[in-house]
Order: sequence, then structure tokens, then C-alpha cells
Amino acid sequence: MAMWNPWRGCHKKSEGCKYCYIHKGDSRRGIDTNKIVKTKNFYAPIEKNKSGEYKIKPGKTVYLCFSTDFLLEDADKWRDECFDMIRERSDLHFLFLTKRIERFTDCIPKDWKDGYENVTVGCTVENQETADYRLSIFKDLPIKHKNIICQPLIEEIDLTGYLDGIELVVVGGESDKNARFLDYEWVLKIREACKESNTHFNFRQCGTHFIKDGKKYTLKVKDLCSQARKANIDF
Repeated sequence: MAMWNPWRGCHKKSEGCKYCYIHKGDSRRGIDTNKIVKTKNFYAPIEKNKSGEYKIKPGKTVYLCFSTDFLLEDADKWRDECFDMIRERSDLHFLFLTKRIERFTDCIPKDWKDGYENVTVGCTVENQETADYRLSIFKDLPIKHKNIICQPLIEEIDLTGYLDGIELVVVGGESDKNARFLDYEWVLKIREACKESNTHFNFRQCGTHFIKDGKKYTLKVKDLCSQARKANIDF
């Protein structure tokens, strides 16, 4: 895997952004997250070594804009150039997540048609309101590879009607001392919907505050992912 953040900074979009780790980290360092700037890694996918070979080797998955949003309005002036690089590196697979799926058709290049084979788009939702709004748009978009990201999951969500054509659903809790509880029953409900539709499911992380069998737990951040793996419920 490789990380590619062509710009940095973001704006909080909805309830799932309340305890965003990017904003928290920037605040500690005195950085204004709302200032969107192009990074020195902008051309990372097409950078070459002294031998003329791409530094990012063929076959890798590239995690795109995992510290911002690829469909961010402020980045409209840079995105076409990013698509040029994505097109050039057809030997890589690019994955980006977004809370701004309503902007998708305004952001794609003219040759997108029914999607690039080397791009996966993950639509992020955190509650039923965002699920109904974003996924009703997402389900009809021309995208070859679609994921749904329920992270942070802050309430029970019914994904019925939204799983056709979805390759993977990821579920995770919120990470913060003031985080909202993640109830394990919500996780299992989404898993069951995925099983019924034969959609891959991944329980990515517990929440800092976690409910299982009616009992409340407070977990350390370093244990959130490992505890989710111990549940052994991926499908």
C-alpha cells in the first residue's frame, strides 16, 4: 500500500467529523485545518527514481486523500491533474473515501464514462440521515468499485436497499475521550445485511466507548483495531 495526499486540510462536513483526528492533531500543532494547501507530494504517483522507474511500484493500492477529502470544493483546481496521474498509473489501484458524494458528477473527468477500473470510491456515512442522503446518490453513480464506510458509526443504521453493487462495507467506532458509544448490536446488524446480500464486511475498529451485551466499556485507542479483529466477524 501507499499513501497519497496531494493536498492537506479539510472542513468538517457532518456529525461524523465532530472528533476528527486530523483536526485534533492539527490543533495540537497550531495548524489551521481549514486552510487547504497543495502538498509537496502532489506528484507522488508519477515520481521516478534515477533509473527512470516509478517510485511507487506497480500493483500497489494507493490510499488517496485519507487525511482530507478528494471531492473537497477547495481542491477543484487541482483534481483534474490528479485524474491525469490516476489515468497514467493504470497499474496502480486508487482508493478514496468521501463525505461529499453529492459533488461526484461535478468532479469526474470527461472520459470517466462508467468509471475507471483502477479506482474504488468509498462513501462515508455515520448515521441513518447521512446514509439515506448519501447512499441514495451513491447507488446510481457510474463507479466500477464501490465501498460503504460506516465509520465512525454513531447510531444504528439500516443499509437495506443500498448494498447492490457494493464490494465492501467497513464499520468502525469513534476514537476520542468524548466519543459517542458504539453498540456491538449495530455492528452485527450491518454484518447480517452484508451476509444476506453477499457483500464483504470488515469490522475495522471498536469505539473508545463500546457497548456489548448491554455492558459499557472504555478502551484505549491503541486497542481499538485489535479488539475488533478479536471479534473475528469479518465476512
